[in-house]
Amino acid sequence: MPDVDGFDEFYRGSRQRLLGFVYVLTGDLAEAQDAVQEAYIRAWQRWSTVSGYDEPEAWVRVVASRIAVSRWRSLRSRARAYLRHGAEESMAPPGTDTVEVVAALRRLPEEQRTAIALYYLLGMPVAEVARETAAPVGTVKARLSRGRAALAGLLAVVDLEEAADA
Repeated sequence: MPDVDGFDEFYRGSRQRLLGFVYVLTGDLAEAQDAVQEAYIRAWQRWSTVSGYDEPEAWVRVVASRIAVSRWRSLRSRARAYLRHGAEESMAPPGTDTVEVVAALRRLPEEQRTAIALYYLLGMPVAEVARETAAPVGTVKARLSRGRAALAGLLAVVDLEEAADA
């Protein structure tokens, strides 16, 4: 069992200094907060070892700075790839049909929505959907059937509402 009180005391006593240090390194408060938070998570996971170091704060400081530098390198690599390959082609906004289907899907129960997404969008066989959702094959088939029926009803209602507005 980790020394919760010891870690809490360590965290409260060092967090502002470490955040200030990483903020100066990155120049971005949000990035600094993310890196410091990740470093403290790693320290907590290894607290039985880290707490025995002469300077646990130095360990967390090194970890936080490495995380920040790693993120910076990743961003730099993405920027270089962007310069090499150019901007991504912009995608057209979704059509009204897509928006209507997504809105109807959101109204389905989560289990039906998940089964429909796995089966129709990802093309998984029913057996694989069953394995992924930890449900029997028969249950997946029922969810697909009920989900299709509910979608048909929801999409028909949308069409009737549009017809009434016209």
